[in-house]
Amino acid sequence: MEVYDGKAVDPTKRKTVFGEGGGIKFGGNDKKKVAPSSGIGVNAFLWRATLDTLSVWPIASADPFGGVIITDWYAPPQTPTERFKLNVFILDRALRADGVRVSVFRQKLTTNDRWGTAPVQATTATKLEDAILMRARQFRGRTTK
Repeated sequence: MEVYDGKAVDPTKRKTVFGEGGGIKFGGNDKKKVAPSSGIGVNAFLWRATLDTLSVWPIASADPFGGVIITDWYAPPQTPTERFKLNVFILDRALRADGVRVSVFRQKLTTNDRWGTAPVQATTATKLEDAILMRARQFRGRTTK
């Protein structure tokens, strides 16, 4: 027996943060089934699909609990005089058509080698949203089979 704060403690019966096998254990029973979206604050399929769809873009920030992905500026190799930046918001825990919103920003290189704001085609954000949704449905289809 050991004594801590005036109390006798049996060292073989005290609780530990280490689970069986020596790994650190956070939370309860690790044998519980976990839903696909329980680890993050948004739909896991939309989150994965967004990261997959934007895989060529440099990610500046990704918050899986708030459902926000912000890219850095990206210039497609075929058009080096223009660049794009995206803000993607995953709005729901359900896989829904209105569960993702994309904001697109575009800049063009001016004659004095400065980046200036340029208009974005109205369909650009919608096409990206559709690509993300299609990829999310593919991910969901793989897990339900």
